[in-house]
Amino acid sequence: MGFSTSLQGQSSHEALLARQDAEIKLLETMRRCLTIKVKSDREYASTISSLTMQGKKIERNEDLVGSLIAQSWRDIMDSIDQTAKLIKQQADSIEAIVVEHIMTLYSERRRARKVYQEEQTWLNNQFQQLTEDVARKKLEYQKNLEMYKLMRSRFEEHYVKSGRVGRKLDEVREKYQKACRKLHLTHNEYVLLLGAVTECEHDLRTCYLPSLLHRQQAIHQEFITSWKTILQDIVKYSDFTTDKFQEIHRRMQKAVDSVKPVEEYRDFIGKHRTRPASPIRFVFDENLVDDTSGKLLPNKLTVDNLTIDWLRNRLTELETSLKATQQSRQNPPYPSENNSDSKISILDYSREREELRLRCQEKRLQRQVDVIRAALNELGCEELPLGYDLSMESSFADSPSISKKNTVADIGLFTLRRNQRFMTIFRSPFKSLPIINDTKDGTIRSSSEGPTSKADNTLPVTFRGISHLTSQKGNGSGDLMEEEWFHGVLPREEVVRLLVTEGDFLVRETTRNDECQIVLSVCWDGHKHFIVQTTPEGHYRFEGPTFPSIQELIRHQWLSGLPVTSRSGAILKTPILRERWELNNDDVILLEKIGRGNFGDVYKAQLKTCKTEVAVKTCKVTLPDEQKRKFLQEGRILKQYDHPNIVKLIGICVQKQPIMIVMELVPGGSLLTYLRKNANTITQQEQLRMCKDAAAGMRYLESKYCIHRDLAARNCLVGKCV
Repeated sequence: MGFSTSLQGQSSHEALLARQDAEIKLLETMRRCLTIKVKSDREYASTISSLTMQGKKIERNEDLVGSLIAQSWRDIMDSIDQTAKLIKQQADSIEAIVVEHIMTLYSERRRARKVYQEEQTWLNNQFQQLTEDVARKKLEYQKNLEMYKLMRSRFEEHYVKSGRVGRKLDEVREKYQKACRKLHLTHNEYVLLLGAVTECEHDLRTCYLPSLLHRQQAIHQEFITSWKTILQDIVKYSDFTTDKFQEIHRRMQKAVDSVKPVEEYRDFIGKHRTRPASPIRFVFDENLVDDTSGKLLPNKLTVDNLTIDWLRNRLTELETSLKATQQSRQNPPYPSENNSDSKISILDYSREREELRLRCQEKRLQRQVDVIRAALNELGCEELPLGYDLSMESSFADSPSISKKNTVADIGLFTLRRNQRFMTIFRSPFKSLPIINDTKDGTIRSSSEGPTSKADNTLPVTFRGISHLTSQKGNGSGDLMEEEWFHGVLPREEVVRLLVTEGDFLVRETTRNDECQIVLSVCWDGHKHFIVQTTPEGHYRFEGPTFPSIQELIRHQWLSGLPVTSRSGAILKTPILRERWELNNDDVILLEKIGRGNFGDVYKAQLKTCKTEVAVKTCKVTLPDEQKRKFLQEGRILKQYDHPNIVKLIGICVQKQPIMIVMELVPGGSLLTYLRKNANTITQQEQLRMCKDAAAGMRYLESKYCIHRDLAARNCLVGKCV
């Protein structure tokens, strides 16, 4: 039975403070009474000393030389004077020792009460702060959830219901994605906070509070020991060895001996006993995730493309803080306690408080580190899922039956020229692709579709590389460029569009945190993306055996019919070849820079296969993924059009960075520049012909449900025949 287990309640805390106040008052009374006693004893001793001095002044002393009576009187006076000195000496001892000890004990008692009250107040504030932190984070969660719902409804209103596209849709989508990311981050912070405050509250309640009360009991018992010593000194300096004083001394000694510090607070504890403090429970409010399409789960971190960087940075920060905390615990800033200074160390809470704080902080950090590590480990070799729950793949549809309106507003879309066809040699780089065949005999399915499928015939093609993979050297992704099922740096959204049947797969390249990664994308119960893992020996694997090259790894997964990972169950069935309009970057030779577009520089280039000059628009590597998707969307829109007054698309290079759109080279340059340069020589008939050509191009675009947002002379090109 002690303070730590029996005095955890608020009423016990108040009773303990009242008890300390009473003891402080008692010390003050003792000091005042002993001060009066010392003053009285000194006055008594001074009076006796004066009396003895007067008694030694014997008149006519010379007449009493040798008298025994006079000597006896002198001896009596000396004895009385010695008694007075002894009384004064004991009074001085009481003042110098007993009263000083009482004053010291009085100061320490007041200090102990203040420290205890401050620690108790701090502890209550900590509990209150934990509760307020959770409530504040929950409120923030609710606000972000409302914003997420609002942005989502706006997005659905602009796109899903009304079918709008363009700049307004982009702005609404961007706001929706920001709201979604902010909601996911707040969700993770809420989950981490709940775990942290639970650990902190548990340590405060089960460790810090009992330790505080246990230390208080030790302090009180130490005070009682000092108090007992003071009482013993009072008895000691009040003993004059007479029978009467000895009797008083025995009674006082008996009263002092009856004091036992260990038993001092037994009745006090029994009278003010309370139950141990109840724990504060922090529970995830599951109502917060009811409207999040199942992507946010209670008490589980969300790992997706919106949160992965934040989680990894957070894990690094937590591991750094955890290591620093562990080092602080191993090397405390305070020296070891000295037995000679035990009384001061009892009053000094800083050491124990710091130790408890570090231990609580270590548990809190370790809990958060374990939660984040478990979430990242659960992801395994799969590529990150998308955080927003509305599919974006229809944004890049080819057919007008799917998307009634396309928008193009980049330089060089129109060309003013006579009705002439573009050179047929540009058609030669495209190869015929096989028809769909889902059987397991090694045939593949082409991903070409829409207006770009210009082949005269289609022939079945066997899985490229099966016959010669075993003879290849393991060189990673170096030979992947030759594989028809390798799509280079094709964005993830384009991949989702290509994979339509269960078992369809392709291989692509992606970059994250300046690190190049090869990804296997599979259509299986949705779309799965697996990062090819590299072993220390330079081999490649998923969850099964390792192979010296990625080609052999893909061949093994395709022919064996085994799941890529046990968790996903994805099985490779049909490889998807590159689309007809996907060119190899190495087949395009950049000659000179001729301008700058919205996404990057524009070059004059030459096709290696036919030595034909073309125009190439590049996409900056540093652009965000959203801009790269818009860049490819422009190419996919141009791919649908075939008109004399529309710049023709030759192909798109996505095998490696930078992504490039290869188009017809219109040598005349900008119409605006042409008009300014030839303002004095252009006839009215030529001007009418220019207007007619521009109108023809616009009419064709209108028939394809396409809107040009910035029709101007600077955005028209002049052909050779103008």
